[in-house]
Amino acid sequence: MASLEALSQKVLWLSSWMIHNANHLRPSRDGLKVGGHQASCASLVNLMTALYFEVLGPDDRVAVKPHASPVFHAIQYLLGNQDTESLKKFRGFGGTQSYPSRTKDSDDVDFSTGSVGLGVAMTSFASLVQDYLDMKQMLPEKVERGRMVALVGDAELDEGNVYEALLEGWKHDIRDVWWIIDYNRQSLDSVVTDRLFGQIDQLFKTMGWRVVTLKYGKKLEAAFQKPGGDALRRWIDDCPNSLYSALVFKGADGWRQHLLADLGDEPGIRELLESLDDDALCDLMTNLAGHDLETVLEAFSEIKDDLPTCFIAYTIKGYGLPFAGHKDNHAGLMNSEQMAVFQQRQEVPEGQEWDPFAGLYMPEERLRAFLEAVPFNQRGTRRYSAPYVEVPDDAIAVSGEKLSTQEGFGKILADLAKSESELADRVVTTSPDVTVSTNLGGWVNRRGIFDRHDREDIFREEKVVSAQRWGMSPQGQHLELGIAENNLFILLAALGLSHSLFGSRLFPIGTLYDPFIQRGLDSLNYACYQDARFIVVGTPSGITLAPEGGAHQSVSTPLIGMAQDGLASFEPAFADELAVILRWSLDYLQRDGQGVAPEGDASKSWLRDETGGSVYLRLSTRSLEQPVRTMAPELEEEIIQGGYWLKKPDQGAELAIVFSGAVAPQAQSAWEAVQEDVPGAGLLCVTSADRLNADWSAAEQARQQGHPEATAHVEDLLAPLARDAALVTVLDGHPATLGWMGAVRGHRVQALGVEHFGQSGDLQDLYRYYGLDEAALIDACAAALLSRHRQT
Repeated sequence: MASLEALSQKVLWLSSWMIHNANHLRPSRDGLKVGGHQASCASLVNLMTALYFEVLGPDDRVAVKPHASPVFHAIQYLLGNQDTESLKKFRGFGGTQSYPSRTKDSDDVDFSTGSVGLGVAMTSFASLVQDYLDMKQMLPEKVERGRMVALVGDAELDEGNVYEALLEGWKHDIRDVWWIIDYNRQSLDSVVTDRLFGQIDQLFKTMGWRVVTLKYGKKLEAAFQKPGGDALRRWIDDCPNSLYSALVFKGADGWRQHLLADLGDEPGIRELLESLDDDALCDLMTNLAGHDLETVLEAFSEIKDDLPTCFIAYTIKGYGLPFAGHKDNHAGLMNSEQMAVFQQRQEVPEGQEWDPFAGLYMPEERLRAFLEAVPFNQRGTRRYSAPYVEVPDDAIAVSGEKLSTQEGFGKILADLAKSESELADRVVTTSPDVTVSTNLGGWVNRRGIFDRHDREDIFREEKVVSAQRWGMSPQGQHLELGIAENNLFILLAALGLSHSLFGSRLFPIGTLYDPFIQRGLDSLNYACYQDARFIVVGTPSGITLAPEGGAHQSVSTPLIGMAQDGLASFEPAFADELAVILRWSLDYLQRDGQGVAPEGDASKSWLRDETGGSVYLRLSTRSLEQPVRTMAPELEEEIIQGGYWLKKPDQGAELAIVFSGAVAPQAQSAWEAVQEDVPGAGLLCVTSADRLNADWSAAEQARQQGHPEATAHVEDLLAPLARDAALVTVLDGHPATLGWMGAVRGHRVQALGVEHFGQSGDLQDLYRYYGLDEAALIDACAAALLSRHRQT
């Protein structure tokens, strides 16, 4: 216990000093506030000290409360997993991050946090992934089951996604999850509502969780046994959060005044108060359980089973700092005078602020020996890797005379489900209650639904005819979710990190209706920021979903696909393109290079072709006549690069029609119609506006940096056209998705697409109304050519 107490003191000092150094001692070149959260750090110091230095093992995984990032880095520093320079550069370029980050911090962050509530939910889904791998015997021998632990700020429980995850976890009977709530009763702007935790307590219990409330430390528990102790306990229990916080800040005078006014007539109270000097009284009244190492360790050590457990740990925001309890302390920083007093109290000599052991009353050798034996750190870094899984050339294929890309997707997965390959065994699908309507039914019928328990398909048992076989078992490879897109993307994040968290590779494929990607954007960004690897299929998409109406018709999703880092976005028009893209995607998910560009090809690092990433497929329910062609390697490469000429233009052609996705028939018809007037016009099929644009941007940057030979695929594609040629672009989505192509070589552009909410109707009506039909394309071609001739 003495070693833990000494280390707790050092963690408080280092986390506070790290923030102080960044704000007051590091030169500011731009005058911007650096910030940090000294108060939010202080409330979690003892809880995190107990966890990392005593309780956690090497297979346990932790989502750290975002504002406690400095505490995490201080602990990693003491464990030898972080360096001094990174601490000095906290919130600076190349230094420790404002919030724990898997991809940008150098120490061993398990789950990125920052967008509040998402890291909390991530632990639930990571436990589900652990169950999935464990029950399929896919965990490597070196990896044992661990606890998925979330350190939760109490204000994070205002986030709706936490309760969506809680409900989904109950459905899947999750195990080995701890949520430790830092109940300091203060949020960014206010004090948390008093009655909140009475409701949360019941909610967790309803969802099958064990709830452990840690309210009083050993000093207060001892005081309750003395005369007047019962009255003191009742007074604290009844004290409003706001008053308790205010009295913490006011100190001994405030405590004495209120306790005497409210309890002065209770036997024993005056004697108790008179026996305590001011420091002792403050120590007693702030001795909440979350700051009492002995109480915390007892509570953690009593949990021996795998039942999900919520610890409600009462703490004080800013505990041990001069602004403890003040309602404005969230972004508060100690000034230089306050830090000098704090440093003196911590007994840290000037000039030894970064020393891991300066100012501690225990011998350095004893503390070093203790740290070397910490269970959590016994295997050093806990980032795993997994072997590469081959993607056979014939594993992903599709054929048919007339298909939609959504139908082609379903056929590909249904055929893959029949194979006995390792690839098929490691694919796991998931969907928020739209499994059948996104064409996953064939896959699920063969591979089944995952559940920790065997559950029969009652319809099948009762001999009720159904196209779907919904038996559930630990052998299943589909995870069925309720209608909550946040859960979909957080589950995809957890599945997509299985190779790193658990040493076993999975290929997660999630499907949802394309417009509802926007419901889960925060979680999608969160998943990509962690470098999780998955395929998300948005289908059906656009106004092409005609009779469904505006609520189900996506407009801006192509732009989301282009803008989202870590996500390669594709919108194939034909099923054979989709097969090529899926084969490439299953390889792309496994790449782990460091982004070092080959000599003379700086664009490759920007495209993440070395590092890999996740993939978004925007698919359609519109059946199209499929081209009769041989998929040559050159064509495959162009499909992956982002586009190819379906009809090549003549050299010096004055017009090209550029299309993407489901509007292919309109583009083809318009191209045929203009051939008489504009012979040699080209017809360009864009499979990925995202990759075309990223490649062009990278080439531009490379040329600016002294590589004049750098070129982009889109530049090569447009090279045959006359310099003053016109482009007419069209897709079932926002016109800006392709409108930028005019800037590549200075061509004038007529960009067609959808900019407003859709509505019900048939394709003919909607395409005519939104200007996507053949007539609109021909008119756009005429306008573009007329403009060209006028300027000529």
